Amino acid sequence: MPLLPLPQKLLPLPQKLLHLPQPLLPPLQPLHPPFSEIAFCSRSLPSTVAVPGFKGRQDSKQREIRLGLPDSRHMVNETLGLLKDCQLPVERDNSQQHIAAIPQLSNLQVWFQRPKDIVKKLLSGDLDIGIVGFDTVSEFGQVNEDLIVVHNALGCGHCRLSLAIPKNGIFERINSVKELAQISQWTNKNPLRVVTGLPNLGRKFMKENGLKHVSILTADGALEGFPQRGLADVILDLVSSGTTLMANNLKEIEGGTVLESQAVLVASRKSLIQREDVRDTTREILERVEAHLKADGQFKVTVYMSGSSVEEITERILSQPSLSGSQNPAVCQVFCQRDGKMVVDCYAIDICVPEKALYSSVQQLRAIGSSRVLISPLTPRWQQLLAKLGL
Repeated sequence: MPLLPLPQKLLPLPQKLLHLPQPLLPPLQPLHPPFSEIAFCSRSLPSTVAVPGFKGRQDSKQREIRLGLPDSRHMVNETLGLLKDCQLPVERDNSQQHIAAIPQLSNLQVWFQRPKDIVKKLLSGDLDIGIVGFDTVSEFGQVNEDLIVVHNALGCGHCRLSLAIPKNGIFERINSVKELAQISQWTNKNPLRVVTGLPNLGRKFMKENGLKHVSILTADGALEGFPQRGLADVILDLVSSGTTLMANNLKEIEGGTVLESQAVLVASRKSLIQREDVRDTTREILERVEAHLKADGQFKVTVYMSGSSVEEITERILSQPSLSGSQNPAVCQVFCQRDGKMVVDCYAIDICVPEKALYSSVQQLRAIGSSRVLISPLTPRWQQLLAKLGL
């Protein structure tokens, strides 16, 4: 049957359709108090739990998981290096790319953000997981229960928030925070001007250390030049090596360290509660990081010793100071053939030794009769498995 030709002109809509009554549906009445349904996968819990006051996302279709990584110069390379060591390399074409991916983690987007924006977006729900400095967490989210610190020591991004003062002028003979507080010229009209990017931590520190007449100035970026330009008296800034301070004629003083900081793994409480896929991905990252940190700086030491029994060999090893903390040393018999019979020739022992105790441990093992010592770096088992699978 042939198709009818389309009309050349569309007829105008009837006037009745152009003036629909408003509203079509009565307005929805808000629940009081507000509730949201949160699904749990645990068999020991009910399928849904009503949580009073919870205002999590109500998206009918779950979006991708979002991981925030810092784009700051002193943290980005170390963070990317950590994830690569954990077999979670970030695919990023160039340093200007703000969104990237980790192939090993499906349905995940990596957002490169300013450190403080990572914390803010975790609290707003725009991010689910993040890696950021402990200093930033302390400044922008420490007192907020919606921010969960999953791991508080990732072993990278080490720095300290420290007070630094000029080496000359009225500060020339000042070497401690206590001496700084005793300078008589600070008054309400002429306060000590402190410039920092972390004003909340700065105010708390000044108050705790008896500095009463203080004006906190907030600024981002390089702060070392503020005292020389007359824009501030002292700075409260993140310090790694201290070379930048010295180059700008500044010095740290006794008692001036506000906190020690390194990278931490953080997550949105709401995302962890509401989304099973976020929990699974967070657990995957956490397990890989813990495996890497546990193996970092550890060596497997294999020694061969003669003895009367497995128990006697184990007791001899654990009696040494450097080895007393070793957990579950593996001891096995080494056989050889003598006069046509298989007999125990010696014992082989595998133990894990921290790098800092490696030399003393080897010395003690030789002193108690080890005939041969083999040393090799310790690799987490999941890394070995991934290597075998070609992942």
